[in-house]
Amino acid sequence: MRAVIQRVARASVTIDGQIKSKITKGILILLGVCEEDNEEDIDWLIHKIVNLRIFDDENGVMNKSVIEINGELMVISQFTLFASYKKGNRPSWFKAAKPEISEPRYEQFCRALTSMIGKEVATGIFGADMKVELINDGPVTICMDTKNKE
Repeated sequence: MRAVIQRVARASVTIDGQIKSKITKGILILLGVCEEDNEEDIDWLIHKIVNLRIFDDENGVMNKSVIEINGELMVISQFTLFASYKKGNRPSWFKAAKPEISEPRYEQFCRALTSMIGKEVATGIFGADMKVELINDGPVTICMDTKNKE
């Protein structure tokens, strides 16, 4: 799995002109799934994300997690994180899992994340044409790949 994690002041996702979901202070996660991803990848990534100390403490030092600030989370599926661009200028998506694999993994990730933080996680709709708006706070943006855990 690949994730782009962004600390946000707020974020929303709009589908067909209607806001599907929105969050205030917290984390927006863009999530890509590949064929080999499994429950171990989901667990590892969720634990890393919810424990990331990327929010300011009372001294202005990034020392608090999203859980500690009672922040919100949004997860948006994004197969384009597995773009292959080495050959030519048109990206290829052969590394991204097919929808019959990636959609259940995305939903499993969202359920596990909801369970971990004890409140509903905001989402888009898998495979939909989404318009994602965000105010990146910092900016703070971190990329993670479960195949590069070391």
